[in-house]
Amino acid sequence: MQTTIRNQVSFNGVGLHSGQPVRLTIRPASAGHGIWFTRTDIVDRDPLIPARWDVAEHSPLCTKLVNTDGVSLSTVEHVMAALAGCGIHNALIEVNGPEVPILDGSSAPFVRGIVKQGIRMLAEPLFAIEVLKPVTVEKADATATLTPADSLKIDFEIDFADAAIGRQRKSLHMANGTFVRELCDSRTFCRAADVEFMRENGLALGGTMENAVVVDGEEVLSPGGLRHSDEPVRHKMLDALGDLALAGAPILGLYTGYKAGHTLTNMLLRALFADPTAYRIVDCDAACIARLPGVGLHVSDLAAVA
Repeated sequence: MQTTIRNQVSFNGVGLHSGQPVRLTIRPASAGHGIWFTRTDIVDRDPLIPARWDVAEHSPLCTKLVNTDGVSLSTVEHVMAALAGCGIHNALIEVNGPEVPILDGSSAPFVRGIVKQGIRMLAEPLFAIEVLKPVTVEKADATATLTPADSLKIDFEIDFADAAIGRQRKSLHMANGTFVRELCDSRTFCRAADVEFMRENGLALGGTMENAVVVDGEEVLSPGGLRHSDEPVRHKMLDALGDLALAGAPILGLYTGYKAGHTLTNMLLRALFADPTAYRIVDCDAACIARLPGVGLHVSDLAAVA
């Protein structure tokens, strides 16, 4: 059974790259609508942008979607992760600028808003993408793989020179409220050495110590430190869920990432859909639906969120 948000919810913040004010509103949508963004500031071209893997373009530090009229929207991964993690299949997301607001650098504000407004069931069948055989992509020393599984599972490993991050690995079964309890409050992170470079190149102008974890060697410079001892790898898993949500339907498979990022995950989806023998579309029965992200989610799950 498909879902949508029960009532609209809005968020105000700034764009990570521009630092400019931006407002985002998630509105309910009918069954079969899927997830779409619309740029409310665009009047001379088509403002609608599908949340789909084949309109994603490589962009530093984030996932960027571009429609056929060249209208783009950046940093969609955190709100996409929130929708997927809460089990929302249909929504229209209005944004009055070229970026989704960064908020606190995680998906937690989006999740709070969605859960508090509630989720409405729609009387239409739900379809999922079942992975039938292993698919792998590589870039330099990074890899991303999808292998068959009866539900979505994520296994991720990172390895950074900074001792505050180091080598981290985590595996999670994404059923029910796992995303909300385990991942949604984990913030984006960066190395202090990279901050000046990004600013000089017009990137992350809206980044602050409040919406990103900044590390320098063994030190965590952000006030309050880490929300989890392994917050960086948790955030990479959050990003992966958001990028996988661009598949257009829940994925039944194991995602394994090693040093993977937005571009590599999108390459993986492209490789999957390029091979008709690697997947099939299945009608979710009750047992399948019970294993999907967000099913069984309760407002009490927010208690685990920072």
